[in-house]
Amino acid sequence: MHPIALELGPLTIRWYGVMAALGFLAGSFVINHYRDYAKISSDQASTMLLLTIFSGIAGARAFYVIQFFDYYRNDLWEIVRIDHGGLVFYGGLVAIPVLILYAKVQKIDFARLLDITAPALVLGHAFGRIGCFLNGCCYGKITECCMGVIYPAGSAPAFADHLARHPIQLYESAENIVVFFFLTAVLKRTPRGCTVSAYLAVYGLLRFINEFFRGDNYRYFGMFTVAQLIGLGLIPLAGCVFGYFYHAGKKRA
Repeated sequence: MHPIALELGPLTIRWYGVMAALGFLAGSFVINHYRDYAKISSDQASTMLLLTIFSGIAGARAFYVIQFFDYYRNDLWEIVRIDHGGLVFYGGLVAIPVLILYAKVQKIDFARLLDITAPALVLGHAFGRIGCFLNGCCYGKITECCMGVIYPAGSAPAFADHLARHPIQLYESAENIVVFFFLTAVLKRTPRGCTVSAYLAVYGLLRFINEFFRGDNYRYFGMFTVAQLIGLGLIPLAGCVFGYFYHAGKKRA
């Protein structure tokens, strides 16, 4: 773990920002690769990407700042320093209603639009989690297993114990890559809306499981984190989304 990628005089480039940029490029490639499926032009794909990035980052940052506002209370400038880390993925889902609104304005099939967004989002998330690992945020619980990582002294995960912790960020990155290949495999083989529904269900389940290995989140009633409760909620939501698109598709047929 090392948060600084490069220092050029007063300019400091952090790995978190580098990985976020790589995630954006990877997601852009996926969107453009599958844009014919959604029947959108290259200009529409570019506009959609910008809307997704700006609304997603704004939502993810706002969610994080609200959760840890005591930290930012005396240093409001730090709120905009997303290169220091601090994005909550669930907050980024605010990009979905923004995409739906854009699809309605442009008269695009938003089920297909969300279908191609899902694999792009999950691949970008894989890069983002590597950034979390290098930044030292979103760290795991103490462990004695062979996968444990000892963070350097002075970093947030090290605290004062210097004990090995689960590299949960890397676990989730690997999971996201597997989910990416799964989603791209089913994208053109299933009805419209199925891919995004599968993404919501699978990610909700994985996030619920992953949170048991996290060491940085408060647990309500000593059991579940906010992310776990939201993850559980995503599973029935996925069923509702699939049902909606399925019945809408039958009406169009």
